Amino acid sequence: MLVHNQPGVWIGIDIGGTFTDFVIYASSDQSLKRGKILTTPLDPAEAVLQGLAKISESGSRHMVHGSTVATNAILERKGARTGLITTKGFRDVLLIGRQNRPVLYDLFPSIPSPLVPREWCFEVTERVDYEGNIVTPLQEEELDEIIETIKKQHIQSVAVCLLFSFVNPTHEQRVTQRLREEGVFVTASSEILPEFREYERTSTTVVNAYVSPVLDTYLGQLEREMAPTEFHILQSNGGRLSVAQARGHGVRSILSGPAGGVVGARYIAGLAGFNRILTFDMGGTSTDVSLVHEEIHVTSEAEIAGCPIRVPVIDMHTVGAGGGSLATVDAGGNLRVGPQSAGADPGPVAYGRGGRIPTVTDAHVILGRLPLDGFLGGQMTLDVEAAQQAFDEFSSQLALPSSPGLDMRQRLALGMIQISNAHMERALRVISVERGEDPRETVLVSFGGAGGLHACDLARVLGIPHVLISPMAATLSALGMLAADVQLDYVHTVMLPDDTPFEQLESHTTALVQQGEDDLRREGVAPEQAVIIRTVDVRYVGQSFELQVPLNSQFRQEFDRMHQEAYGYCQPGAPIEMVNVRVRAIGQVTPPPISRQPLGSSDPSSAKWEKRPVVVGQGIQSVPHYWGNRLRPGHHVPGPAILVLDDTTVYLGPDDQATIDAYSNILIDVGATNG
Repeated sequence: MLVHNQPGVWIGIDIGGTFTDFVIYASSDQSLKRGKILTTPLDPAEAVLQGLAKISESGSRHMVHGSTVATNAILERKGARTGLITTKGFRDVLLIGRQNRPVLYDLFPSIPSPLVPREWCFEVTERVDYEGNIVTPLQEEELDEIIETIKKQHIQSVAVCLLFSFVNPTHEQRVTQRLREEGVFVTASSEILPEFREYERTSTTVVNAYVSPVLDTYLGQLEREMAPTEFHILQSNGGRLSVAQARGHGVRSILSGPAGGVVGARYIAGLAGFNRILTFDMGGTSTDVSLVHEEIHVTSEAEIAGCPIRVPVIDMHTVGAGGGSLATVDAGGNLRVGPQSAGADPGPVAYGRGGRIPTVTDAHVILGRLPLDGFLGGQMTLDVEAAQQAFDEFSSQLALPSSPGLDMRQRLALGMIQISNAHMERALRVISVERGEDPRETVLVSFGGAGGLHACDLARVLGIPHVLISPMAATLSALGMLAADVQLDYVHTVMLPDDTPFEQLESHTTALVQQGEDDLRREGVAPEQAVIIRTVDVRYVGQSFELQVPLNSQFRQEFDRMHQEAYGYCQPGAPIEMVNVRVRAIGQVTPPPISRQPLGSSDPSSAKWEKRPVVVGQGIQSVPHYWGNRLRPGHHVPGPAILVLDDTTVYLGPDDQATIDAYSNILIDVGATNG
């Protein structure tokens, strides 16, 4: 656990599509350091080990890691060879799904193939009814043939999901035991998600079986290489989990990197005095956005690569727009940007690693918004000539409108930025306006390596008055790893009517609370750090979906209030149904301290670098550049300006005004006009 009065080094690591980020906290001098290394896509562990080798701080090591291994396994369909065992008559549950149409009027919808081919979906004779009564005993002898087929087909992992096993898991436990006796990697639905809704439970179990062996191999390699480092993984719910637990629960860390960013943004914004924020995480490959109103919103309704997963995840929206997003031309001859990305290899053209197609990062180079000699603190020089050549070659495919004062390259680059901004603006509207929240009442917390170049323009179009950018913006997800609590979630389906006594409803959480307390002890959480939160999923009778409500004697009134807030109406006299009880076990962790400094002079001249030509609006201006590491609390920087930090760059439009706060954050008052 993170204890600041004990000697040690705590390391947060986030693997992104382009860079792998490190934040190092040394308790001996309370220093916070950060760094970046190009991601190694073929072997993500290589970049992690390279970065760890450069850490000179001494003392016991404690690492919290946000891994993309599980994410990539499912996105690229490179997970384990997976089979499914289910109740006789239900082998096609993955194929049937919910019959939902993502695009309502698409006559030729593209449906992702299930992770398990039909020939590897096996049936066993057994039946448990909805009350948990055994209707048909398990025909265990059928498992012999199934196990033989699993071995012949070299199936590496098996998901077991029997009907109503969330009520009575006896049959499922026996099937799981038999498979494990044969040395098969098994995920049982009663262990990963004892919750109703057959399709979602099966899908979640299959996803876990599909990605966990891959994650297990990766984490095993890191453990061997880093021993005796204490090692945790960040989960998609924003809480950390020990590697021993994570290796068999890969589905819980599918969105761990973006989750770290939300945790870090909430921590930084809270220090600055803001509790209602929109997080804007723009990396090299994608952009993730989330809405935080005091507490981080966690949902159990998520989807990854067309596969529903019902484990708790931070409520985020992701679009394929990042610094590495590629420019393309569609069939109609129109410019498109993303979702394809140059990734880390070869990366943007200006990185000089063999890229040939313009990216958003290259567009900023052409516009003069990304200084060639200040990138990554001067560690990496950008190749402007290569970027110019790529833009010349690409622009020949387009008929771009003329613009006074701008050449063809600059018009193309400006168009790419505008298209990329449109994608990200839509994402921010999805997470705010479409959820009934007014973005004008929030602060936009921008982070990720590319975020500072787009944040002010996005805030302006959404009417957001302020942008907050941490000096650790480019590595904020890695900082979030260190700020994350231990967090364990448990669920049990109860399906109880509204006349159920509260004491009876509460009693259904007893076993879950005990399990949570036991697991927290195994995670090394001291009793005084442990917090247990009970909730219940409630709906009006006849509804298909429910709201998660704090479980106390006033939960009915709270449900009506939350329903009114979410949907604009409630029915206080209508009968309700309690669907699931949930328990969240939290081991509180003290984040690395960030010191508050007194405010000094408003004059930023000591941080001024030089003036350079930059495309601003539809013209070119000589814009002052400032060294970010020389900006001090109290400095005031008027736009237009470029703030060059060691690992990110911030663009201020002509009417934007930036102030450095007591925590060295860049707080920007966003002007009303376009810049």
